[in-house]
Amino acid sequence: MRTETMRIGGMTCAACAEAVERAVRKVDGVAEASVNLATEKMTVVFDAAKATPEAIKEAVRKAGYEARAEINGKEVTIPIEGMT
Repeated sequence: MRTETMRIGGMTCAACAEAVERAVRKVDGVAEASVNLATEKMTVVFDAAKATPEAIKEAVRKAGYEARAEINGKEVTIPIEGMT
């Protein structure tokens, strides 16, 4: 099983989040989908042999919303010296 986090755009209420979850759960190979309305993120667990991130994004799009990959960046602090 593979877990991915995606950003979901276009949601305005809890019903929107539920609609996205329902649409994604219908994709063959998806084991679970959970949407957080406040952060506009969806965590989806799926069998990579049956489902692809593209198929999941397409299900979200057909439900009327936008899905894009979450960029897992890291925060780095770089000290800068000698500036006046």
